[in-house]
Amino acid sequence: MAEYDLRELQKIRQNKDVLDYLEQQGIIEIEKFNDVYDYEKNLYDLQVSLLKLQYDIIEKGKRVVIIFEGRDAAGKGGTIGRLIEHLNPKKLRVVALPKPTEEENGQWYFQRYIKHLPNAGELVIFDRSWYNRAVVEPVFGFCNKEQHELFMEQVPAFEKQLIDDGIILIKLFLSIDKEEQAERLKERREDILRQWKVGSLDEQAQEKWDTYTGYIERLFTDTGTKKSPWFEISKNNKKKARLAAFRVIINALADKEQEQLDSFITKHN
Repeated sequence: MAEYDLRELQKIRQNKDVLDYLEQQGIIEIEKFNDVYDYEKNLYDLQVSLLKLQYDIIEKGKRVVIIFEGRDAAGKGGTIGRLIEHLNPKKLRVVALPKPTEEENGQWYFQRYIKHLPNAGELVIFDRSWYNRAVVEPVFGFCNKEQHELFMEQVPAFEKQLIDDGIILIKLFLSIDKEEQAERLKERREDILRQWKVGSLDEQAQEKWDTYTGYIERLFTDTGTKKSPWFEISKNNKKKARLAAFRVIINALADKEQEQLDSFITKHN
């Protein structure tokens, strides 16, 4: 246990003095402390802003879909966890579907996702989405070339229908580099509390890195449209990536609000 000098403690008058004293005693490193403090403060401010936007979504009966895609171990789960931490759970759903059942395999590909679309006043977050067919499925042979091509042809029209009907669609893709992914997968395997996160597909993420990259590049070029763009967050730092995701979502929701206001003004002038 650290020993404290009462005479030194009595000299403390400001918060900065507390930090200086703790650093002198070797209890904290100011640079690391400031990084954590800045992250927590920024995170809190962004969570407040997002909560206010959720009030608006509920009050005006808006329907919002946020899609999270990304490399394995890129931080989708952790980012989603921070996003929903202080939101109203009654008007929020996180959808993470398992592999399709035999019955679902016989349906139109989008059918099992449609049932999870938001009702009025709801925000729905897809932790992976219909875009499984754009990247994961062709990488691992879970769909054939014809099915993949049909999906790539249909998805822009499908999303246009959603947007034209009033759904606000925000698509995020979290990227990390190959070395960072390898380190994170290693940490997961060694952490008993996170080993469940490493599935059989994750184990092949490194060896199939280049194949993934090819499909990801096509994902951006073929399915990112003016009405439904992709927002790529490419950061190896988890905390910075989370803050960036918040800002993208908040800005996108604010932009949609302005678009609706501009449209209303135009129609009534």
